[in-house]
Amino acid sequence: MLKIFMTQLSGVFKKIASDEEFGLEDGARVLAQAVVGDGHVYVAGFAEMKAVVAEAVYGAEPLIGARELEAVTALKDVDRVLIVSRSSTDVAAVELAKQLQDRGIGAVGISTVPKRVDGESLTDLVDIHIDLQLYQGLIPDEDGSRFGYPSSLVALFAYHGLAFTVREIVRELEEE
Repeated sequence: MLKIFMTQLSGVFKKIASDEEFGLEDGARVLAQAVVGDGHVYVAGFAEMKAVVAEAVYGAEPLIGARELEAVTALKDVDRVLIVSRSSTDVAAVELAKQLQDRGIGAVGISTVPKRVDGESLTDLVDIHIDLQLYQGLIPDEDGSRFGYPSSLVALFAYHGLAFTVREIVRELEEE
């Protein structure tokens, strides 16, 4: 089963790298604005996506200028926010994105956009959205269902794509 999981997970990673290439680059530009503008990149993760917060803020290679988001009221115009949730329709994530939009604070979202969206979605509220495209578990079960839904693992992959690109952008700007 682990071999099936690895193969399927590799496919998901390749799909994100291919389909979200421009979103990752544009999202990194939005986040890099905070770093070069003496602001911070605040990270908000919901449910299991707090793993991305832990990686960005406390990991072995933290995201430049990253802090965990604690209060929207403490944000400055130069700050940027990375919002990570399992679904783009997550109520708390959508509410945060609306508050940021009202304050004119740039934001990047990472989540799966459901095939059918009823109501508000992060895709309409953030500057750049990266779609994880993770709709079901990766391993087929005997009864036709699927299991092995690695949402935080896939979000961490997308996060690292952003973080590497932010690092590259900041380095290029410092060399100028």
